[in-house]
Amino acid sequence: MPLASIPSPSQGVWNLGPLPIRAYALCIVLGVIVAVWIGERRWRARGGAPGAITDLAVWAVPFGLVGGRLYHVITDWQLYFGSEAPNRPIDALFIWKGGLGIWGAIALGGLGVWIACRRRGIAFSAVADTLAPAIAVAQAIGRWGNYFNQELFGGPTTLPWGLEIDPGRPGTMPGVETYHPTFLYESLWDLALAGLLVLAGRRFALRHGRLFALYVAGYTLGRFWIEGLRVDPAHHILGLRLNQWTSVVIFVLAIAYFWLTRNKTGDEPLGAVADTGDGQGGDHADPAHPQDQADPAEADAKEEPAAADGDSGTGSGTGTGTGTGSGTESGTESGGGSGGVAAEGAGSGPADPAPSGEAYATPEQGGSPR
Repeated sequence: MPLASIPSPSQGVWNLGPLPIRAYALCIVLGVIVAVWIGERRWRARGGAPGAITDLAVWAVPFGLVGGRLYHVITDWQLYFGSEAPNRPIDALFIWKGGLGIWGAIALGGLGVWIACRRRGIAFSAVADTLAPAIAVAQAIGRWGNYFNQELFGGPTTLPWGLEIDPGRPGTMPGVETYHPTFLYESLWDLALAGLLVLAGRRFALRHGRLFALYVAGYTLGRFWIEGLRVDPAHHILGLRLNQWTSVVIFVLAIAYFWLTRNKTGDEPLGAVADTGDGQGGDHADPAHPQDQADPAEADAKEEPAAADGDSGTGSGTGTGTGTGSGTESGTESGGGSGGVAAEGAGSGPADPAPSGEAYATPEQGGSPR
């Protein structure tokens, strides 16, 4: 027994009357809530409409849970099917008892987000980049569900942070009490990765799915060596666990995507533009053109006051014609047709801003009514 160790929880389920409260499920739910909260803040900062990430999560969460469970059952089918299976086939549906494959959760959850993005007119790549750090934080929280279930731990260790596991658990060894807390290693790795993604996104302005590709590469890199520490039953190919081979393949694909899209440019639609508080944007924003580009009708409306100024200049020109009475009358008639310039030419004297006895044309005098 080492001098120091991490004790495991004595239980992972609490009964609230007839309702069981499972720590594993709580960790997953908490991870989703935190991821949506982080995603919403990042999406609004990018210029997206508030509530969009929450709406997308309605698609992502159920798709992700189904995908994660499918991957687990397919890759660990011997736990549920066969004459020597420790679980019943029906137990494959009991997601609250543990068993989610991150690869299936990301793949099928991503499909749900893609469908929702298509329905809302949002670029899937923009959403993926926005959610990349949030997903890493959600994984960091969700891994603590394995802690409460005393599962997915590593090999024996005498290090001070060794994890105490009850004897008889799958993967335990006779006489060994402490094991590598691989759940803790991955949780810390995910948190560090989330921080790195935020910094990289700000520093290099990664777009078009490149930040998400960086997340995938970073996660699979850490998952490869953490997976190698685990001792729970798994399929092995050429000496490596199946999840290690999966990590290698996905890592290569992520790096390839990151490199091939290094020069990719262009707009990534964000759907409805968020209200900035200055009267522009909001759900009524016109997505057909930028906010600083006016519609033709708007331009005409802006030019209308100028035309009115010209017309009022007509009357002004009429009044500024001074000199003889005929000059004033001539200015009135000319002003009705050609504006203030003609009226100014009709007068023989200099302009008087406040002439005494100035005459203004009325409809009865022959002026053009407005």
